[in-house]
Amino acid sequence: MRLPMSNKSAALFLVSLFCLAGCTKAQVVQTNSAAKTEPSPIEDTVKIVNPGKVVHVLVALCDNKYQGIVPVPAFLGDGEDAQKNLYWGAAFGVKTFFSKSASWTRLASFQNPKDNVLERLVFKHKTQNVYLVADAYRGSHIKETIDDFFAAVAGAKRENVSAGDTTLQILGSADLVAFVGHNGLMDFDLENQPVKKDNEKREAVILACASRNYFAKPLRKTSATPLLWTSNLMAPEAYILHDALEGWANGEDAAKVRVRAAAAYAKYQKISLKSAQNLLVTGW
Repeated sequence: MRLPMSNKSAALFLVSLFCLAGCTKAQVVQTNSAAKTEPSPIEDTVKIVNPGKVVHVLVALCDNKYQGIVPVPAFLGDGEDAQKNLYWGAAFGVKTFFSKSASWTRLASFQNPKDNVLERLVFKHKTQNVYLVADAYRGSHIKETIDDFFAAVAGAKRENVSAGDTTLQILGSADLVAFVGHNGLMDFDLENQPVKKDNEKREAVILACASRNYFAKPLRKTSATPLLWTSNLMAPEAYILHDALEGWANGEDAAKVRVRAAAAYAKYQKISLKSAQNLLVTGW
């Protein structure tokens, strides 16, 4: 199987290659300046009404030591160094890509806001009333990252975040919850099976290799609908999430969101749109 990779430039080629190489050792089963304010995380707190739509992105930092991946260069695969990490501070990591986006304004950044999270960023969309909170989880705690993802989409946990005068509630109070990183379910089983806590509508994005194959069973136990996930090996780079959210923020349906995401993947990976659409899928 030939994996898609970019040839836009030598640097782009290497970053994409590292993403794909770091995906997994397992086989695919075919079935602006930020405000520095103190965060105020309160888990399992009383539900509040958010000031707009909220996206919560949980990023499991790439980690050569603690994840079952084909190793990437040390500076990209250190799960304790968010600023250089493949999925956070690298060119196509969530922090770098969204911070440079013309569509989003960074409102706040927090270092070590809670256990297992090295950095938290808060963004607001420039034209829509949509907020994005992104958390960089230690690579060694990928199990906790996935547990938190499922707790969020099941409505089992909530947390407040203060960014200046704005208070947001994330995890189970987010409208859309995204997981980005290595597919840890290729390496381990969930220790805590999700239990649906309410009937609120939430959408899920899971950017990890073959996420539909591995995340479908536990996701069905939650209240979430899969807006975007994957059918095979891939590079979970931030342009996919970025372009998908642009459509979602504008109220587009799942089919159009999928096309946006696939078009971004095709562009950066230099593959056909059809191939990208076969990889990035929506719904059950």
